[in-house]
Amino acid sequence: MGDKLRFKNQVIWITGGGSGIGLALAKAFAKEGAKVALSGRRLNKLNEAVKIVEQAGGEGLAVQCDVSDEKAVEAAVEKVVQHFGKMDLVLANAGFGVAGKFKDLQVDDWRRQFEVNVLGAIATVKYALPHLEKSKGRIGLMGSVSGMFSSPGVGPYHASKYAIRAIGQVLAMELHGTGVSCTTIQPGFVESEIGQVDNAGVFRPEFTDSRPQKLMWSSQKAADVILNALYKRKREFTFTTHGKIVGFLGRHSPSLVHFAVTTFVKKPYKTSVSSLDKD
Repeated sequence: MGDKLRFKNQVIWITGGGSGIGLALAKAFAKEGAKVALSGRRLNKLNEAVKIVEQAGGEGLAVQCDVSDEKAVEAAVEKVVQHFGKMDLVLANAGFGVAGKFKDLQVDDWRRQFEVNVLGAIATVKYALPHLEKSKGRIGLMGSVSGMFSSPGVGPYHASKYAIRAIGQVLAMELHGTGVSCTTIQPGFVESEIGQVDNAGVFRPEFTDSRPQKLMWSSQKAADVILNALYKRKREFTFTTHGKIVGFLGRHSPSLVHFAVTTFVKKPYKTSVSSLDKD
């Protein structure tokens, strides 16, 4: 690539960077000449991810952080900036899915979902923003087509991703003219660990990912198109093909969606996310 490296010497911070799309993006950014800081709860996964970043030609940093802990997020930002001297892009990617019928879920299930997926993203952007204003940087919010198209049995997850889309729209408006951009990313099915995470946010290797494998994009293919959208500072970016279709239907034909789901969906609800997603 030579002088065509799009993120040469830029500092990228990715939450939820130890696996899935976060890890694939870390590798993609490293190939573009970036310095990549990775956050998550599992330090062993982060250390492995740093090795992958370095093998791809980048400089990596593992910063253990639970995004539901505001103080930990604030400390993570300071550690990244102290180590690299600046921050050019933050990707609020950390998240998981709470699933189950509304009547069976507890308020704490909803609270846990929003603490990670919504408040975690808010804290990530809040503490990174002063540094991004200095660098005229970029914000990436990891949403989902689940933020445009709802299905039964996954209420908390859908609600959290609807919230992320609204937050992204507000940030894009408030930051207009400042030099800082906000891109809300809305994928369809992408390979990740999310189908093997329980309602408490704990990875369960014994769980089987029930999402349709024939519609699944590889995390690396997803990372390539996401990186391009972030580089171009798009406000919203939706992919895959099926993701674009159901997102369109969810926004423009909600009555049709309601009819189709209530007429044809007869399967039992699961305790892991099986809706249109990634993370």
